[in-house]
Amino acid sequence: MRRAPNPQLDFIDTSILERLLPTDHELQRIKATVDWGYVDAETADLYSPGVGRPAYPAPVLFRMLFLEHYATLSDVEVADQCRYNLLYRAFVGLPLSGPTPDDTTLVVFRRRLGVGRFGGLFDGLVAQCQAAGLLEQRLKIVDATHVVANVAIPNSVNLLREARRKVVGAVETDTGTARPDLRERFQTDAFIRGVPTAAMLTESVALSDALLQEIAPVEGVQTAAARALLEQVLRPTDDTVASVVDPEARLGYKTPKKPFVGYKLHVARGAGGHQRARHHGAGACRQPARGQPAP
Repeated sequence: MRRAPNPQLDFIDTSILERLLPTDHELQRIKATVDWGYVDAETADLYSPGVGRPAYPAPVLFRMLFLEHYATLSDVEVADQCRYNLLYRAFVGLPLSGPTPDDTTLVVFRRRLGVGRFGGLFDGLVAQCQAAGLLEQRLKIVDATHVVANVAIPNSVNLLREARRKVVGAVETDTGTARPDLRERFQTDAFIRGVPTAAMLTESVALSDALLQEIAPVEGVQTAAARALLEQVLRPTDDTVASVVDPEARLGYKTPKKPFVGYKLHVARGAGGHQRARHHGAGACRQPARGQPAP
């Protein structure tokens, strides 16, 4: 459900930040100019009033995703920045004290938005900034090249196997206790060479579901991250994980017949010659082929 704002806290924080931060910074101007209510309106169907734990407001999470594009940051980096960077914290709308969203929260929020809704929200932000004269109408040339990740491409069964291994290791780290019982039950399946059979895949999915149920009571940062990764591998979306070693790498295509796992590097050159580069998972730039990746 939505988290109700605290006007008194907002007033105190705003008073402090006004004395510390430059009011003419472009992020400050964007924050003050844009009517962020459209984000709440476009995401209202994702929340259930009065049901569940209070969530971070949608505009807060969306502004964090915007900062990733603005400053070329990853989910992990923007979460870290918002913990100690006062300018970013003020732009996002986080209080000076209290918890901040972590990278897993951003992953879940982006997944719930979906590619189409995120694109619409981003276009709405750009349109408001243009109308307010915050964007210079300059020619920008954008090109992209692929960057192959330094990972092997596992089949679906092996990918689940590696994700379960990561979960067990995370549980042991968070609890400080060796768990040979988990290793014996959930890591005994052998590495599959070649194309796995349907029975192998069914067995691997069942093992993964059983492991998630087994560790449900376990708490800890690493366990939560590993659990989310296994769930993403187990129930893939358009933003499919292609490697447990490098979870941000994605399946992309140089041509329809030349797939690769890695990143797309986008380079933009403005009319004045200024260059800016950004890389992100390949699948975020070009949608992977429909259906399952090569087994």
